[in-house]
Amino acid sequence: MGHEQVVVCHDKASGYRGIIAIHDTTLGPALGGTRFWSYATDAEAIVDALRLSRGMTYKNAVAGLNLGGGKSVIIGDNRTPNREMIFRAHGRFVDSLGGRYVTAEDVGTSTGDMDFVHMETDYVAGLAGASGDPSPVTAHGVFRAIQASAFRRWGSDSLEGKTIAIQGCGNVGYHLAKELHRAGAKLIVADIDAERVKRVVNETGARSVATDEIVGQQADIYAPCALGGGINDRTIPQLRVEIVAGAANNQLLEDRHGDELEAKGILYAPDYVANAGGVINVYSELAGWSRERSLRKADEIYHTVLNVFDIAKQDGIPTYQAADRLAERRIAAVRSMVKTWPQWPNKAS
Repeated sequence: MGHEQVVVCHDKASGYRGIIAIHDTTLGPALGGTRFWSYATDAEAIVDALRLSRGMTYKNAVAGLNLGGGKSVIIGDNRTPNREMIFRAHGRFVDSLGGRYVTAEDVGTSTGDMDFVHMETDYVAGLAGASGDPSPVTAHGVFRAIQASAFRRWGSDSLEGKTIAIQGCGNVGYHLAKELHRAGAKLIVADIDAERVKRVVNETGARSVATDEIVGQQADIYAPCALGGGINDRTIPQLRVEIVAGAANNQLLEDRHGDELEAKGILYAPDYVANAGGVINVYSELAGWSRERSLRKADEIYHTVLNVFDIAKQDGIPTYQAADRLAERRIAAVRSMVKTWPQWPNKAS
């Protein structure tokens, strides 16, 4: 996948085992969250880090941020109470990279965990009391991606009366459901956590179904907001929607599944374009933006998604390839820029 650097990390005292993957730093330091997960094998963890870090390169590029792509994973049970020592060990390894990689929260981690990381390094964002929880900004970006998809499919971005099936009622799914409810959409929801489902149902009037039934619901839009790989050989035949647009990372288990959505006439809003609000929120902390400016930047996802659809139509390619093409154009343009160093003749020897 063209990674610049992959670091395998271990701290015996805390039991910490992790992988940090830096994919590309053309646009700036590699930014990507830390995922804490019980992987079946070390190989599975490495593959996840490689895929996710590459995805961050493309996500940051398409979002128009001066950031490269990276990701880290911690192998283990994310319910462990021994968090301080594990995350401080992680922070030391992040710090050893000298700013080439900046981390933040992700699946299985929290802003509190990032505070532990911050005890050992300044190369961390998404801290409690700073930009904080990125979920509302992520959800707003996904909402705008859904509106753009609706505009392309039906000629109007109004979601009034549209039925939307949301898979996953975690932090992002919850905030997305609230925005969609305010926009007049009818919701069908599912999650492995019954309490999460109950909260969304109580606040939005959504109808809940079993987790294995959500993908086959008759709806206008399917919004995957759980873990990745949910669009695959098993689920595509079950889909009864016109649009797939959600917050989950790596929604396509394999690239060919994007081709299959296209063949089935389902409009796909590429995941890393739709869910870029989270990284925009983190970047706002590094750049000193306000929450209002972050939300305005997330609003731009609407036009970026439409741009992706335009490239797909013009070039005769599926939308997931069009998103990659948009990202690669920006990276290539920056890489080809002639660097000027006006300060060097006057630099003290």
